[in-house]
Amino acid sequence: MSPFPNEKNVTLSHEATAAGTPGVELQGGMQAAVEPVTPPAVTDASPEPSLEQAPAEFLDRDHSILAFNERVFDWVIRKDVPLLERLRFLSIVSSNLDEFFEVRAEPHITAASNGETKGPYTVASFEALAAKAHDLVERQYALYNDALIPALAKKGIHVVSHGDRTAAQRRWVHEYFLREVRPLLVPVGLDPAHPFPQVANKSLNFIVRLKGRDAFGRENEIAIVRVPRLLPRFMRMPSSVASRGMQFVSVSSVIRAHLDDLFPGREVTQFSQFRVTRHSDLAVDEEDARNLRMVLRQGLQQRNFGQAVRLEVSAGCSEYLSDFLLRQFDLPRAALYRVHGPVNLVRLAQLVDLVADPSLLFPPRRPVWPHFLQQGVSIMEQLRQRDVVMHQPFESFDGVLTFLREAVHDPQVVAIKQTIYRTGSDLQMLDLLREAVRRGKEVMAVVELKARFDEEANINWAEALESVGAQVVFGVVGLKTHAKMLLVTRREGRQLVRYGHLSTGNYNPGTARLYTDLSYLTADADTTADMDSVFNHLASQNRLPRMRRLLVAPFHLHRRTLEKIEQVGLAAQRGEGGRIVAKMNALTDEAIVRALVLAGQRGARIDLIVRGACILPAQVPGVTGNIRVRSIIGRFLEHSRVFYFRCGAEEELYLSSADWMNRNMMRRVEVSWPVTDPDLRQRIIDECLVAYLHDDRDAWELRPGGAYVPAGNPVAGTGAQNALMGRYAPSGQKG
Repeated sequence: MSPFPNEKNVTLSHEATAAGTPGVELQGGMQAAVEPVTPPAVTDASPEPSLEQAPAEFLDRDHSILAFNERVFDWVIRKDVPLLERLRFLSIVSSNLDEFFEVRAEPHITAASNGETKGPYTVASFEALAAKAHDLVERQYALYNDALIPALAKKGIHVVSHGDRTAAQRRWVHEYFLREVRPLLVPVGLDPAHPFPQVANKSLNFIVRLKGRDAFGRENEIAIVRVPRLLPRFMRMPSSVASRGMQFVSVSSVIRAHLDDLFPGREVTQFSQFRVTRHSDLAVDEEDARNLRMVLRQGLQQRNFGQAVRLEVSAGCSEYLSDFLLRQFDLPRAALYRVHGPVNLVRLAQLVDLVADPSLLFPPRRPVWPHFLQQGVSIMEQLRQRDVVMHQPFESFDGVLTFLREAVHDPQVVAIKQTIYRTGSDLQMLDLLREAVRRGKEVMAVVELKARFDEEANINWAEALESVGAQVVFGVVGLKTHAKMLLVTRREGRQLVRYGHLSTGNYNPGTARLYTDLSYLTADADTTADMDSVFNHLASQNRLPRMRRLLVAPFHLHRRTLEKIEQVGLAAQRGEGGRIVAKMNALTDEAIVRALVLAGQRGARIDLIVRGACILPAQVPGVTGNIRVRSIIGRFLEHSRVFYFRCGAEEELYLSSADWMNRNMMRRVEVSWPVTDPDLRQRIIDECLVAYLHDDRDAWELRPGGAYVPAGNPVAGTGAQNALMGRYAPSGQKG
């Protein structure tokens, strides 16, 4: 059976069809592995091109990131999505935009402020990007006000503004303000002794213009009120005053209704909520840092007060107040966002949790125990028979936790080594590692202190592990350790035998329920020996020995990826057939893009499933006519990285912790590993590649100009994630 539809000349090199691992069922009960797909035609019949002869003009990375958020926003628009989930997706889009501004906006703002007209960042590039961002923000608030709020009201869920409150509700709000809010507010009147206060990144604030004189007879007219982060952003009014359904008030409306109370003897003439977003990518000179942990702790204290990159104010904010704020934050006018509603839509997630009406949410689903792990039987014993792949979140992360728990409690296990990148708030793995130390095992943790926005949590993990005697190392200076590895060494007779876990995603039980990832358990001696070499390299800084299975960045993953792409292109050019199908989160490495373009021009057929940013312009006649790019935006965040290469009859399948991005290839420690078992390979091909190429519900296709268009019908089509939920549904539960 061909691993990819409509490719009759392709056969699996191992003559296997993955017995017991059928293709994912799509509509009509048909198998994804045999459903036809029309491949893109070969459009370039010119003589053999070279990289220099056939360049592709790259798409803009930052615009591509915004385009990804527009695709996520489509889930807010879709009426087939449950109402509270639409609200949650609106919050996700806003959170993504926050991170975009925090990480990507600073060079654009600097260029605009300096009047730059040449180079990658200019006044024009800033204005073009700002226009896109403004458009997306305006559409967010229009949908929030015109569609979501009325739809919530029809379901008996109301966010009640001050003007719509009854007398009883106003009394309740006033009492709540006096009891819970007023004691935490410190209004600051501005004068030479009270300069504009430090405003933290993404904090909620009010600016007020006052009439009259202060207690000292002065006419200082501007005051700032900072809203503490610990205050909940939404409160449900009790049934005693709620006249119908569930009624909520926002903390901003509570404070707005009582601004006069904060300035007795003065008249509030103008006011507005505001929120400033600051550049938050920590810059640490690791070469000069004697103690990276200490330097990062100090940097974390300053992160909230980095360069301002965006200012959000209420739509009714006066020009006087908005101009005042722009001057304070040294921002151009295009960085000002006037919004018709709360200045922080991210906090709408709190409202979702407060309502928690099951009828307005996705049907609950419980991940199943991994199909190819037998419960109640030693996982290490099972791995001696064959490797195991687990597909999250359709299969439970409990398989990974059980593997670690077994290692911790097995008296024959002598050592456990693990990388830690993003951990979340679930402390199960931390507790297990600490228990392993208490049981006398050698525990080594490679903790990445520079995992963006998780630095503090990882520092705390490092200190907790060190406190019980674990060996903690922080990787390599100048590189992030992004590889996901867990290695167990066990004494078996006179030998030490290793068991390993590799993953495309993090050791985070929380995100394992929300992200699609592949976990790979193995007792293969070559693979686990390579893993041990990587751990030793991270601790000792010694050179890596020759790898038998793993490809490791920044040493040879990039080079070998380029070689594999070139080999596919040359095979196609010789008439042997060449095929690449790659699934990843982002494609922004220019060298890889050039190699893909050349391979496609040589006749290779290339399908790229790229969730987010992609700088490769697909389907450009004469340049990239053999390359298709699609993006899947579903209920879960697509996170697995899968890479398939075929040269004639020879095929290879790799999983990886790395996207095809320059930072992953050159500035991170990453691992990629081959899947050689034919059954496992077929299963991954069916579930992670074929199903996603057939998706006509949640898929978007990239057009030559950089625009994405829906690849099917969100209502009538069939999505890969839905098919996988159906396949892995627990008994009696539908996906």
